[in-house]
Amino acid sequence: MDFNITPSQTYLASDSLYPEVSQLNPGINIQIVTDLRPGKYFDIRFLPGVSFGQRIVKYYKNQVPYPVPQRLESSFLEFPLLLKYKGERLNNVRPYIVGGLNYRYDLAGKKEFDDQKPVYIRIKRPDLYYEMGAGLDFYLSYFKLSVELKMSNGIRDIIVEESFPGHPEYRNAIEKMKSQIWILAFHFE
Repeated sequence: MDFNITPSQTYLASDSLYPEVSQLNPGINIQIVTDLRPGKYFDIRFLPGVSFGQRIVKYYKNQVPYPVPQRLESSFLEFPLLLKYKGERLNNVRPYIVGGLNYRYDLAGKKEFDDQKPVYIRIKRPDLYYEMGAGLDFYLSYFKLSVELKMSNGIRDIIVEESFPGHPEYRNAIEKMKSQIWILAFHFE
């Protein structure tokens, strides 16, 4: 999980904080495969599920780390609708590409700031993602195993405009923030 952060140019000009996600953290994703085959080479897939992860936004002032990194945890309900285009089957392997849209709702997104935790930025709960990827279907004796690598990019700016009282520099340093997720998936069908 990652963020595409656009730093605020007006705030950077005043010699202030620079936001960055410098460390990627793995998460977990669990989905149920629902497949409709309208043609020989096409599948329409609906994969409702949940995913959990976190992203840490670090801040730098004059290239020196700022003391409080922002740990943003996410617990998503996911509703992806994807189109899968399959190639010809060669022995027991078939390549494919996949693409579509995914609506995610972040259950861990906060409506209010928590005074107990030093998290001074918030992200919006709903977001829409476009997804693209490729994979291989392996046809085994009793089931089909699919290995898939997929990129999921958020379409909307998800940072909440409100800043934490007493610490506006964390929010003011970010002009836009979009979510980005890389997914390595193993499907058992």
